[in-house]
Amino acid sequence: MDQEITSTIRVYIGAEKAHYGGHLVAGATMMALFGDVATEIAIKTDGDEGLLAGYSNVEFLAPVYAGDFIEATGRVVRIGNTSRTIEFEARKVITARRDVNDSAADELAQPIVVCRATGTTVVKREFSRKSQA
Repeated sequence: MDQEITSTIRVYIGAEKAHYGGHLVAGATMMALFGDVATEIAIKTDGDEGLLAGYSNVEFLAPVYAGDFIEATGRVVRIGNTSRTIEFEARKVITARRDVNDSAADELAQPIVVCRATGTTVVKREFSRKSQA
């Protein structure tokens, strides 16, 4: 690859995402964010949304709570004929502070890595509109 191909999104994790006691958010929420990042990457590389075929090496490293802001990033590490291997990382950049009050939050001086994964997205050859040469 001549130049790095990346995508980054930042999202607020609303109360509707709380799945467990204490406003804890399910890890599947990070996987959905990674799916959105992979979609943008497929559009950048192929002009098509493609299909996220699977994840490997998924690591949940820190809890995510309703009220947190998460920044999810993907970086293409390998380009195959129809596949793109992407390394994902999700970082908490703002944390909810329910210990202060229900609406308190702090921007973190150092983001906390909450999840890492590797995934493969595939775009059918006939749907790819951009050359990978």
